[in-house]
Amino acid sequence: MLKDYENNEQFEANVLLNDIDVRRTQQGKAYLNLLVSDRSMEISAKKWDVTDAEMKEFVAGEVIHIKAIRQTYKDQPQLRVLEMRKTEPGEPNDPADFMQTAPVKKEGLEEEVSQIMFQITNATWQRVVRYLFKKYHEEFFSFPAAKSNHHPFKGGLAYHSLSIVHLAQAVTEQYENINGSLLYAGGLLHDLGKVIELTGPVATKYTTAGNLIGHITLIDEQIVLAAHELKLDLNSEDMLVLRHTVLAHHGQLDYGSPVRPQIKEANILHQLDELDANIQSFDQALAQTEPGEFSSPQFALDRRRVYRPRQENQPEDL
Repeated sequence: MLKDYENNEQFEANVLLNDIDVRRTQQGKAYLNLLVSDRSMEISAKKWDVTDAEMKEFVAGEVIHIKAIRQTYKDQPQLRVLEMRKTEPGEPNDPADFMQTAPVKKEGLEEEVSQIMFQITNATWQRVVRYLFKKYHEEFFSFPAAKSNHHPFKGGLAYHSLSIVHLAQAVTEQYENINGSLLYAGGLLHDLGKVIELTGPVATKYTTAGNLIGHITLIDEQIVLAAHELKLDLNSEDMLVLRHTVLAHHGQLDYGSPVRPQIKEANILHQLDELDANIQSFDQALAQTEPGEFSSPQFALDRRRVYRPRQENQPEDL
């Protein structure tokens, strides 16, 4: 696994090529800027002194064979690729075998969503959720929740959304006067626009719509279109509060939300979204950090360096 190689260690491996582009040094020499991965991690890589053939031969989304040295650059792990080639007959070359996946199988995620649908007791919200989940069923259960920040793995969108609903169920049980139906509907729908914003789980990129519009506005558009198809009144309070809950889930205008939360359930959804994303970002950093060491700066955590305690999760001495 990529995460197991030590600094300055040379190795050979098959990896998934997630991104590739040709760049030039200050002296004008071409090099390849790469992003590769296996099930353990994703890591940036550089291939210097490239030929014209190498600049045209490789395509993001395919499995390649590399000879490389693991290094560190500006506190971040990086590979210096010495050689790279396409896979040969008999070598592993299925991208699915090199992708990180959700810790729960697709069938389990589907069953959970099916059960949660029945807990959305408001008929309007349930109809909208069922309509959109029928429309985007395969995408919801296969797409990542983000390109790189949190839950950036196959099935990450469904796993993240269900984690939020699990947290919402606990909050609804703990506190009085919380509309669980609204919170569950918002939890399932809040990031569904990612299926339009992103290209998919392999070599994930932002689509044109994703770059120009963004997933929050995209899912609101889908909710509006669903309401038209289902002949629901967009001016009804049910539709207005559902749209508001989804539109406000980033919490701040600076973070992409068109509005700030003005409904209790919208504010809770924003906080649960932040909590689940941050926990996964911490776990992702800790998985690549040795006990007693600090991680590299984490972009998703405001470039904080995460410390992994030596005695984590150990029982206290008696």
